Amino acid sequence: MIPPKPEPRPDKVSLRQYVKLFQKDLLSAQPQRLYRAWMAEFRTPFFRSYMINQPSLVQAVLKERPDDFPKSQRVSEGLKPLLGESVFLTNGETWKRQRRIIDPAFEGGRLRDTFPAMWAAGQAAIARLDRFDGQVVEIEEETSHAAADVIFRTLFSIPIEHEVAGRVFEEFRTYQRSAPIVNLGAFFPLPRWFPRFFRKDTKRTAVSIRKLITQLTAERMAAIASGTAPDDLATKIMTTVDPESGKSFDANEMVDQVAIFFLAGHETSASALAWALYLCALYPEWQEKISQEATELSEDFASISKQRTCRDVFREALRLYPPVPMMVRENTCPENFRDRDISVGSQIVISAWHLHRQERLWDNPDGFDPTRWQTENGKTCARDAYIPFSAGSRVCTGAGFAMVEGVLMLSMILKHFKVTPVGDPPVPIAHLTVRSRDGINLRLERRK
Repeated sequence: MIPPKPEPRPDKVSLRQYVKLFQKDLLSAQPQRLYRAWMAEFRTPFFRSYMINQPSLVQAVLKERPDDFPKSQRVSEGLKPLLGESVFLTNGETWKRQRRIIDPAFEGGRLRDTFPAMWAAGQAAIARLDRFDGQVVEIEEETSHAAADVIFRTLFSIPIEHEVAGRVFEEFRTYQRSAPIVNLGAFFPLPRWFPRFFRKDTKRTAVSIRKLITQLTAERMAAIASGTAPDDLATKIMTTVDPESGKSFDANEMVDQVAIFFLAGHETSASALAWALYLCALYPEWQEKISQEATELSEDFASISKQRTCRDVFREALRLYPPVPMMVRENTCPENFRDRDISVGSQIVISAWHLHRQERLWDNPDGFDPTRWQTENGKTCARDAYIPFSAGSRVCTGAGFAMVEGVLMLSMILKHFKVTPVGDPPVPIAHLTVRSRDGINLRLERRK
């Protein structure tokens, strides 16, 4: 039994057909041959795009020469209304300054410090799921709720039931449904003054979310000034000074950063947890192993290191369904990849989705096999062809945070509930993250 995978498009389609397919779902818009190709070229009248699926090329772009391959502004077009100049979208010295301020909040013992808040969010999630005992639930909606709760508790020390937190969550659900996968600017070289034709819902919800985040940020800055602020991630980031410039984030910059923390920390975690739960429902022997292992799980941070089976299952879920399926860079100098000249300004696409299923690299690439991480092939691929959080200097600053959260939540849920798949297999599509086209339906049964 192979976990669900989108049906690829035919090898040859027109640009018009491709744009239409791409806007609908970028995963099924790609041909089957990309799962074996080391590199592929896509041409438009305005630019060239190259997908690289060879580990040495991916390493060159992400690890060896990241400054030569900044993030493509074409792809960021669709996220500008919400994220502004956040660390997710910026490049160069602006990005480096932002990372110097943000990174210390996620270093060293901070994971231990945030663990109690994650634990509390997990307990709250179990309590919410209790009402579905014996029923069918659309699990993506529940994992979104749980992941948003983790973000608010660890960032601002408030549960999602807090009025402002709840409103941000509800507005973001609307934003997720209305935001385009790719904006018009990704295909055509539009000048800055040219309108981007965002949907009304996308612009409205982005404005609303930013107003609510501005309120939370202003309240926290006031608490910091009065000496009453809790020691959480928001306080740590707002009080960190860039060692080179001697400045911290101002209010507007902090709103941009909180927006990406919420998007990256909530949307991606919700996607990964939902697919992990589905895979455990599809392969019940693995959920039983996790349930047994979770008897040793406790509020003690050290107990998370004992959840080895759960960690391997969660890593496998991230391999098969990486929340951020593709990353796009732009080369700033002439290149030659695989004896092909790459002109300046070309789009370099790194697809975690395809790299994680590269048929020339992985044993059983489309299969679910958590034991692979202990094999020689798995260890090699983990080093060379596994990038669920990107890699190099732009690796996700919250990668360690996300792994602890994912393993904790998966362990807690399967400790208390048995999950069973219901209905047709979910069809993966890429929207803001890899989600199911029609949701993921699972039956929940309380374990005795």
